[in-house]
This record gives sequence, structure tokens and C-alpha cells, in this order.
Amino acid sequence: MKKFFVTGMSCAACSARVEKAVLSVEGVETCSVNLLTNSMKVEGNAGSEDIIKAVCAAGYGASEFLSEKTTKKPNLKIRLWTSAVILIVLMYISMGHTMWGFPLPSFIAENPVNLGLCQMLLTITVMIINQKFFINGVKGLIHKAPNMDTLVAMGSFASFGYSVYAVFAMSEAQMAGEHALAMSYLHELYFESAAMILTLITVGKMLEAAAKGKTTSAIESLMKLAPKTATVLRNGKEIEVSIEEVQKGDMFLIRPGEQIPVDGVVLEGQSAVNESALTGESLPVDKDAGASVSAGTINVSGFLKCEATGVGEDTTLSQIIKMVSDASATKAPIAKIADKVSGVFVPIVIGIALVTLIVWLLIGQTFGFAIARAISVLVISCPCALGLATPVAIMVGTGTGAKNGILFKTATALEQAGKAQIVALDKTGTVTEGNPTVVSIIPTEGWSAVQLLTLAAALEKNSEHPLAEAIRKKAEDESIEAAEVSEFIVLPGSGLQAELKNSMLYGGNLQFIEDKAEIDNKMKNIATGLAEEGKTPLFFAQDRKLAGIIAVADVIKEDSVEAVKELQNMGLRTVLLTGDNEKTAKAIGKQVGIDEVIADVLPGDKDEVIRALQKKGKVVMVGDGINDAPALTRADIGIAIGAGTDIAIDAADVVLVKSRLSDVPAAIKLSKATLRNIRENLFWAFIYNIIGIPLAAGVWYFLLGWKLNPMFGAAAMSLSSFCVVSNALRLNFVRIHKGKNNAKEVNEMKKTMKIKGMMCGHCEARVKKCLEELPGVAEADVNHKKDRAVVTLSEEISDEILKNTIEAQGYSVEEIK
Repeated sequence: MKKFFVTGMSCAACSARVEKAVLSVEGVETCSVNLLTNSMKVEGNAGSEDIIKAVCAAGYGASEFLSEKTTKKPNLKIRLWTSAVILIVLMYISMGHTMWGFPLPSFIAENPVNLGLCQMLLTITVMIINQKFFINGVKGLIHKAPNMDTLVAMGSFASFGYSVYAVFAMSEAQMAGEHALAMSYLHELYFESAAMILTLITVGKMLEAAAKGKTTSAIESLMKLAPKTATVLRNGKEIEVSIEEVQKGDMFLIRPGEQIPVDGVVLEGQSAVNESALTGESLPVDKDAGASVSAGTINVSGFLKCEATGVGEDTTLSQIIKMVSDASATKAPIAKIADKVSGVFVPIVIGIALVTLIVWLLIGQTFGFAIARAISVLVISCPCALGLATPVAIMVGTGTGAKNGILFKTATALEQAGKAQIVALDKTGTVTEGNPTVVSIIPTEGWSAVQLLTLAAALEKNSEHPLAEAIRKKAEDESIEAAEVSEFIVLPGSGLQAELKNSMLYGGNLQFIEDKAEIDNKMKNIATGLAEEGKTPLFFAQDRKLAGIIAVADVIKEDSVEAVKELQNMGLRTVLLTGDNEKTAKAIGKQVGIDEVIADVLPGDKDEVIRALQKKGKVVMVGDGINDAPALTRADIGIAIGAGTDIAIDAADVVLVKSRLSDVPAAIKLSKATLRNIRENLFWAFIYNIIGIPLAAGVWYFLLGWKLNPMFGAAAMSLSSFCVVSNALRLNFVRIHKGKNNAKEVNEMKKTMKIKGMMCGHCEARVKKCLEELPGVAEADVNHKKDRAVVTLSEEISDEILKNTIEAQGYSVEEIK
């Protein structure tokens, strides 16, 4: 596979032309051009020189890919504002003075030739500022591949050329002493039309450029993730060397809190390693002798001595970088509808104009009359509406999305999202919160929830494990102060032990605690049930007596279930894609209601899974971790959760600022509405041309006496653009989230209960469970800190039933309202 950078492309017609030219080279098997990144990937045995030669022959430039580059974007703002200022002056002279008598210096106002020359000079200035349209447009004609720039150049130059003719005619009349005739030619000047065409299309180009926010910074961010140095053992001494100097087989040392520099295998030490950047696992993985470690991951607690097994381009991180780069290079560009039709539209319009000119001359009309009709055809069929139809709708659509916390980084993203058929969801941080929290506290007989949490907080106080952080946070929320312990020992992969006031405390997994205390079958069954629900059960004991279980889990986001249901109601298939174990993944998938669960997916596999899903339809990938970057790029549309990593956000096409999964269906709805709006814009643009071109050509002249002055053709053209923009503005009123009326009806069926006796999260869960088991209860939101439960009802339930249900669990109900 060979990669190239391509220059000079301005639209999808250009990228299609490049692909066609390269595919004609002998030895080329496949060619994929990415308009967004100006890159091209070619497979086959053709030589690079032949490929570059073919691109140049097509009217573009190409060079071999050497390293990741960023291309400098043209400053369309300067072009637009400069053109607009000059256009205002031009309009003041051509329209303000000529039609409404606005004041001008006498040497200009009293001499029509001077008026014409001023307009011509101003128009030439605008044309020079926007010369790119003419350069690219002429290139397109030379290479028999007209594009949007060709349409712009033809429309503008036709108006300019006719106006220059009128200036000469005006000058001739003036020299002949026919001042009134010379003044009449002022109404035959259409310099402002030529300048306005260029300015309006520049507006469209700027709107289009504003929608193109995606860059190649995802690759740069991934590369920044890799450590710059490593501590290696050379001749028995610790030496800090640059990452490039590390060789396969070198011994390197990793201390707590440090990033692992290269892929390797653990020789000595025990620790927990945070691999969430690569695997998506929210919990650190325990490592000891023989375990593998990957570059870019973080050593959380212990000291590790490792042997390098993968360096440079062979590391897992480097492979992810390569996948992101390859996926970006091979993603097919979206062919804009306007560019697709431009190749047919331009020749037809030119042909109609020529036929109009010839026919009127053949039937005996003057050259001035005939050329005016031909110019009218070109002016009225100016592609302003055609050119603005897509970018204006996209810009309004992206603005509407931004108001709702949905950021589309490219026009392509907004177009493609609505065509999705499959939505692949990463689990950690996307469907779930991404932060381990305490979800259940289950004490044994003789222990209360508060006592169990107090014991656990003391034991976990000195631990650096994320699960310990979850317990400490829970204790803090409950205003429990952790006691100081002594003889604290960490047993990686097993648990903790410490001494508190001559009493031994133990905490950890089932296997570890079984050696320290007796665990009955009831508690074992509870632990198994928790694991099957995707939760991590932690056992705690004191002096060889089991105190209870605290379950820690990555809690499902409150809107995940509703979001998945809404996606399914839209006819989309949902897939859970995660690096978690199958039991946890299926438990989460079942709770959320996802159609298909794919578990134990490694970083490289995510890319392959997306490829496989794409065979079944267009895929949207939703994720938040570094490990999701290749899949986000490979998918037809990548959506990043706003609270995710910078790399995921950079690699994605859409960013959800509020980190709500419910914004995914909202984004797809907005995309569908925008696509519908674009089609409407294009429809009206063509209807306008179908009606306007015959009128401009003078088809109705003999029957009804109708003929169209090019000035009115230009006005009609401007009106068509106004209609397109106005239609696009309707997107501001599109409702992409559920209506407020439904929410109001639900709020009217809520009851708030004041409950006494709840002490902890376990009490909350118990009250919530008993309430939600009642027929007619849709949801119960319980908060033990506020002594409150808000019950959402799907049907009427008496206060007495609610009160008796709670009191049967040992709590008291003081009030229901």
C-alpha cells in the first residue's frame, strides 16, 4: 500500500476525478481518495512516479506520503469580508445611485462612462480576490471535468463580459454625443451580479469550511501518549534513556505512578496496572511475574521489573496509531449532491446559452438582443442556490446540534449519521458511568451497614487501588472517618490486611477471604449473583469472622436504557462492544436491552469488528477511550462522549458535550432532518432553474412578449439563494429530543414519600426494589440522605399501599404527597 498527499482538490468531483485518473494507471488495483485529509491510498504494483504523473495530468498535484502533516487552511474570512466591503461600494454605485439617486461626486455621476469604469474596476478587484474560482474552473474545463468552481466562474465571467461590452457601447454613444443613449446603457451593466456571485459563493465555501473541523490531531495525541524516556538496567545500573534507545530484550523498571514505556513481560514484582487507555477496562489489572504489560498504560501501585518484548512500531500503542492513520486514509469521501450534478448541469447550461444566442440571431434579432438573452440564461442559472443548498443547511444543522450539546465536526458527519443502520456502543464510560462506585453493602448477622463500611474504610484508607477509592468516597459521603491502622499489607490480586486496636482486618476477593474467615453458602450465592450482574463483590472480615460484602460496580448511566430503546424504535440495531469479560458484558447488555453483545474485544479487534459490522450496514460507533480511537475512525461515523479522552474526541466525527447517551438518537434525528432539508433546497434550486431558464432564453417572447433583463435574472438568482437560506433556518425548530408534553404528563403522576430509618446505599436499594415490584410503579428514585423517595407511577396507587410496602421493610413513612 502506498500513500500520497494530493493538492488542488475543492469538491467531491475533484476527488472522483483523481480516483478515476489513478485507477487508469497500469498496475493499480484500488485507489481511495480522502478529500477531508487530502490523502490518497493506492494498492497495486504501479510505480509512485506513474501515479503522481497521472494525478498531475488530471490537473492536480501529488507527493509521496513521508510523515503525518497538517495542511494550512485557506483564510476564507479575509476573502469574504474584503469582497463584501467592495461589493457594498459597488452596489451603492450601481443600484443606489442609478436607481435611487444616491449622491456621488459630479465627475462620476455626470459621466456614464466613468460610472461604468468605476464599477468595472471594483468588480475586477473582487474577481482578483476570488481568482481561485477562475483558476480551478478553467482547469476543470481543460481536463473535461467541470466542477462547482466552473459553474461559479462561468456565471461571474458571463455577467462581467456582457457588462464590459455595455461599457464599450456606452463609450461609443458618449463620443457620438448621444448622452441619453449612453445613460440608458447603465441599465445594461451587471458588474454587481458578477461580484455578488463570487461573494455569495464564498459565503457558501466559508460555511462549508466552518463545518469541516476535523483534523489529524488524533494521531498526534496518540503519539504524545507514549513516554519519552525509560529507566533500563545496563551493566547492573539504572540508566534513563530515550524511548528510541530501548531495544528488544532490555530490562526496564517501572515505579508506582509511572507510564510503561514499551511492551514487555513482568520478571519481578506485583502491581495493578491501569490499562483503560488500551482495553477500556475501568478496573486496573493485577500483574505479577509472567504477565504482559503494554506501552502507554500506567503502573498504579507496586514496583515492576520487566523485559522489553515490543519496541518502536511493534508496541500495542504504535499499532493503534497505525490503525487510526490507515482508517483515516481509507475512509471514502462523501460526494456532495451539488457536485454530482455539476458535471451535467454546466454543459447543459452552456449549451442552452449558445443555442439561445444562435436561434435569436437566425430569426433576425440584433446581436445585443441575442447576447442579452444568452447572458440572462447564464446569470439566472448561476449556481448560488445550488452551491448554498448543502453548506447552509449543514451550518444551521450544526448550530442546532451545538445548542443541544451535539457537536458535528464535519459536514460529512452530519450527512452520514442519519444513514446509520447499526449503532455500536462501547461499555465503559459510554453506557456506564466509567467510575467504580459502591452499589451494595450487605452485612452479615451482628453487623450493620455502617459498621461494615467503617471497617472497610479503615482497611482501604492506605490502598491506591481504584476500588479502594470507591469505598473511601462512599465512607466520606456517609460522614464516616476512617480509623488509622498498622501493619498494613497489600497482596496484589488478592486483597489487604491490617491491624486495628489489636484486631486483624481483612479485605479482598472470595479466594483470599476464604482462608481468613468462614463464608457460608448464602453469602457465596450473593457474591455469585452480584458478579453475574456485572458487579465486583469485595469481602471483609475481622478476627477471622466475616463482616459482610461490599459490591463495587461501574453503574449504568441513567439515560442508557431509554437511549437504547429510542435507537431501536428508530429501526437501528444496537451492539455492545467492550473489552470486558463476557459475563459482565452480557449482564450490562441485558440490563440496558441491547440487541447484541460482543465481549473480550482487544484494541485491534475493535477495528475488525467494525469492519465486519459494516458488511451489514452503515455503522455508528460511540465510545470515549483511547482504545476506541481506531474503531471511531473506522466506523462510518464516530461519536465520542464529551467526558472521554482527548484522543477519542479527536478521532470522532461527533462529540456529545453533555456525555449523555440520549444525545446519540438526537444526533441521528438531526442528521435525518438536515438531509431532508438539503434535498428540499436542491429541489427548489432546480425548479427555479427549470422555470427561470426558459424565461431567460425568451421562450415566451413571441407568445406573451416576455423577456428577462439580465438584471432581473441576477435578482432572481439572489432570491433563490434567500429561499434556500430561509428553508435551512427551519432546522432551528426541529425537535430532536422527546417533547416536554410527555414529561409533564409523567410529572403529574409522581408521589414524594418522606421515609425515616434509611442509613446507607443498601437501604436505598432495598426500598427501591420493594417499591418497583409494585404493579403500577414505573420508577422509584430513593435518597437516604434526604430521607426521600420519589415514585413515578404508570397508574394510580393509593398512599396506604405505598406506606404498608415501606413499613413492611422496617422503615417508617412520615408523609406522602
